[in-house]
Amino acid sequence: SLLVNATRQPRKEKVKLQPSLRGRKPDIIPNKQVDDPVEDQVKTSSLATMKQQLSSFHVIPPNVTFGVLKEGCTYSATVILKNVGMNFSRFWVKPPPPHTGLRVIYRPGPVAAGLQVELDIEIFAMANGREDTDGFEEITHHIEILTETETLLLPVRANIL
Repeated sequence: SLLVNATRQPRKEKVKLQPSLRGRKPDIIPNKQVDDPVEDQVKTSSLATMKQQLSSFHVIPPNVTFGVLKEGCTYSATVILKNVGMNFSRFWVKPPPPHTGLRVIYRPGPVAAGLQVELDIEIFAMANGREDTDGFEEITHHIEILTETETLLLPVRANIL
């Protein structure tokens, strides 16, 4: 319940819902609408009144937090890119700059409707000389995933010891 917590006591603060549960996707930049001759030929009555885009992706999880990393080691995390649209769609990942130590490994190609692909996010923990408090260096970067209709931003965070 949104009114009580797990111990059946009234909540002191409001429950924060994820943006995907509220019906909107975080960190998205819409692309210019491209005329697709395949989409123009859809005449099915069930799709005629549909307001949802025919090609769209969801990123699961919506952000990656590596936590505290030891300098000189390589760490990895897996992110799922799921096609929730009605047509097959393509995507491309813009390579992160080398000073971040990030690398994205994926298999390019079209993704059919309802299917998903895995993106392996690798980070080589390296300090660039600037240190924050307590000897940690914080690395933050938004990985850009370019699709046919939008640009998805995947936030990645790590603290290097």
